Amino acid sequence: MASPTPLKGLELIDCAKANAKQGIETAAELCGYGSDYGAFQRELEQACQAIGVEVHELSDLLTDVDRPAATIQLDPPGVEISPGSDGNF
Repeated sequence: MASPTPLKGLELIDCAKANAKQGIETAAELCGYGSDYGAFQRELEQACQAIGVEVHELSDLLTDVDRPAATIQLDPPGVEISPGSDGNF
């Protein structure tokens, strides 16, 4: 349910984080900013700065758990050498 008035502070951060995967349009609407994405972004940045968190865009609020699995790299890139290999590539 969309907030009837624009959220501020921790309420804004919580709402924005909860809706970040749906994109700025949905997050701004549900946080009470309608289609005023600039005001939403400014207020979100200010709220995050107030608690010492640097946010440049909505996706910065996503954690690895929130991100789609395809964007998470669990193993570092490299070459795996098994004990039975001769080491030639």
